[in-house]
Formats: sequence, structure tokens, C-alpha cells
Amino acid sequence: MIILSKLADYGVIVATHMAMVPERQMTAAALAAETRLPRATVAKVLKTLAHAGIVTGTRGATGGYRLTRPASEIALTDVIGAIDGILAPTQCTSHQPDCARAEFCSTKPHWQRINRVVGAALSAVTLAELTPFGATIQPAAEQHPSVRP
Repeated sequence: MIILSKLADYGVIVATHMAMVPERQMTAAALAAETRLPRATVAKVLKTLAHAGIVTGTRGATGGYRLTRPASEIALTDVIGAIDGILAPTQCTSHQPDCARAEFCSTKPHWQRINRVVGAALSAVTLAELTPFGATIQPAAEQHPSVRP
């Protein structure tokens, strides 16, 4: 089983939530509350995603974060790669030195192909596709015109 880090999983949750409210700039606190994730973890994820150019942040009283491009243009591998680095289910597929079994390992030649297939599958899925039925959430003021932010 290939398991992403918990932080990469949370990154996908945060980025997907942001994809549902593309016009809204969101603070780390708001994202934490809405996704039910720890605030410190969300802040760490946002900092990492900002460094990778997936989200952009604005400081100040009206500041917050938003995606840098449409959710349909952000692949799952973009988010995972920003947090976990390269996808590498085995040492053979990472760019680390070979393991001691490399000379006689019968599976080594196949791991590169497996890694490419898994990577292609994850690259084919965008944040827009992860939102429930491609849904977007309207800010509260747009849902209920009588409510003022």
C-alpha cells in the first residue's frame, strides 16, 4: 500500500476546500474551522503550498489565502509533491543510492514503471474533480442576501 504523509493528506483536504470557494480569500483559522483540522497544521500546509506557488497569501486584516490558478489546473500531484516531494513508493524509484539488494533484486526493473503509472493516475486528477460533483460553495452573503458579512 502506498501511503501519503498525513500532512500531504491534509494538504489535499485544504486545497480541495479552497477549490470549492475559489473567489473567497480564506484565513488559516477559517480553513481550520471549516475543514476541522488543527489550526497549526493548516498554517503549515498553507505555508508549504504558498512556497510551491499553489496558493497565494495576502497579509493584513482582510488577508488570507486563495488558489493561484483554477482548481481544474491543479493536479493532485502538485499538492502532494509540494508537501511530500517526489512520489517514490520504493527506494528504487527515488533518486537515492541503490539499496544493498539492487544487484539481484528481481522487482527493481518494474518499480519505475509502477511509479510512472501511479504518478500518471494522480496527475490526471485535479482539485476540481475532488470537489463534491464539482461543487463550489458560495460565501454566506451570497447564499442569503439578507445576511451581511
